[in-house]
Amino acid sequence: MTPKPDDAPTYLDGQFLVAMPGMTDERFARSVIYVCAHSAEGAMGIVLNRPATNLNLPDLLVQLEIIPEHERIQLQQRVGPVPVLMGGPVETTRGFVLHSPDFHISQSTLPIDDQVCLTATVDILRAIARGEGPQRAILALGYAGWGAGQLEHEIQANGWLNCPADAELIFSTSVSERYELALRLIGIDPGMLSDQAGHA
Repeated sequence: MTPKPDDAPTYLDGQFLVAMPGMTDERFARSVIYVCAHSAEGAMGIVLNRPATNLNLPDLLVQLEIIPEHERIQLQQRVGPVPVLMGGPVETTRGFVLHSPDFHISQSTLPIDDQVCLTATVDILRAIARGEGPQRAILALGYAGWGAGQLEHEIQANGWLNCPADAELIFSTSVSERYELALRLIGIDPGMLSDQAGHA
């Protein structure tokens, strides 16, 4: 493998973006985003700490006619909890599943790192409903997207900090604790952060 030259762009696939207190876009205030894809053309990620209100996986599978209404109760026991999140403001009617690498659909599953994959077809929901899906999964409705250079600009403007992702935070941490834990991963004590953006 040839080393990257010093001026080669650094892409953030498989990293967390953690919103700084001065984040001016209300849609992303106090958010933790898992970056699924990042290139010169732009970036795409899933917000990890915005639960979908009044919506759970069994309800969604009934709405999509993947399971009949009478199977809703058994599904919860068979599948266990699969959180449903608002993954971002783009394509909010489309589902994106972040999951463990023990499940793969040819041509549809994108491995992001060795612990997390992304699948965005209804087939994964059918597999989950049958009890044949991945061992660990979260379902997000919509995603966060950036055009070419936009994310880099927001990072330079102190909108975001980034750090390597942690699969335990994605799959095992309660949604309400994800922001503070992500800050701690970066080495920041959440109590020390001020809402005032500083400019040197």
